[in-house]
Amino acid sequence: MTSPDLATRLFDALIGAAELLTVQLGRELGLYTALRDGPHDPAGLAKAAGIDERYAREWLEQQAAAGFLTVDSGVFTLPPGTAAVLLDEDGADYAGAAAEFALGAALLTPTVIDAFRTGAGVPYSEYRHIRHGIAGFNRPMFTHLLTGEWLPAVPEIDRRLRAQPGAAVLDLGCGMGHSSVAMARAYPAITVRGVDLDEDSITAARRVAAEGGVADRVTFTTGDAAAAGGAYDLITIFEALHDMGDPVGVLRNARDLLTDGGSVLVADERVADEFTAPAGEVERLQYAFSVLHCLPATRAENPVIANGTVLRAPTLLGWARDAGFAEPSVLPVENDFWRFYRLR
Repeated sequence: MTSPDLATRLFDALIGAAELLTVQLGRELGLYTALRDGPHDPAGLAKAAGIDERYAREWLEQQAAAGFLTVDSGVFTLPPGTAAVLLDEDGADYAGAAAEFALGAALLTPTVIDAFRTGAGVPYSEYRHIRHGIAGFNRPMFTHLLTGEWLPAVPEIDRRLRAQPGAAVLDLGCGMGHSSVAMARAYPAITVRGVDLDEDSITAARRVAAEGGVADRVTFTTGDAAAAGGAYDLITIFEALHDMGDPVGVLRNARDLLTDGGSVLVADERVADEFTAPAGEVERLQYAFSVLHCLPATRAENPVIANGTVLRAPTLLGWARDAGFAEPSVLPVENDFWRFYRLR
């Protein structure tokens, strides 16, 4: 890449990063919500959202300059479809979480710089905005794809989840619980236990289960996935194995917890099998997340393995064999971000 090309790329990235932060302003202050209810001039938005009018005018003009809003005679409007992208957290088009990711990464960058110097980690609990960003990014996939496409793609698993007596499911690294709740809502006979190390995520997950009307069949526990107990017909790990400090130990424990005929289903990053440079856009994004979040968070766990975000298929399959799974396989499930594995 030539110097002018690199300079242009960095300038474009700066515009994008700055605009993402203004999107987060609009989300956190309820500005898009106010505009969803109807067009506003600066005074009207200031009153509706409870903010200062001068700031309202600057933000509205900036959003229109960026192309996120339209403006006519000083009145600003949220274009059709924009609310679905920025506000509808269950919608298939939702992408508002990108703004929270950017904010979370920016806030913790000084701490990550110190970690690079010392070799220490940055505890996951400090990444509050990224925690919400992860949940926000994955929630639409869990809502629309997990039980509509991904689980039915493995007929044996789908049949067991629909059968009586109801299956027991363990959702390791469950985060804020959207995967656990989606499975329980789609399969009325099952019970689900979610386990995650992050106490704040578990607190949020219990609220999600209650709001989803499945708290009687979905429970959440703060704990180490490598030490979970019980017996389960299905164990899932969605985009969490690469963050675990002892992934082989987690998989070995999962194997021991399976009932006869039970399965372990893992989804993790869809990246190339080998390191290549330059890489494609998705892998570039995953490496950036790894530098800023996943590797520092895993290093904070005193890990056996600190893999980082970029979990390649040969590595995951090797971990599975080390954990005692004789024939782990990659499933033919299409997704731009995740690759799917059935370990048994």
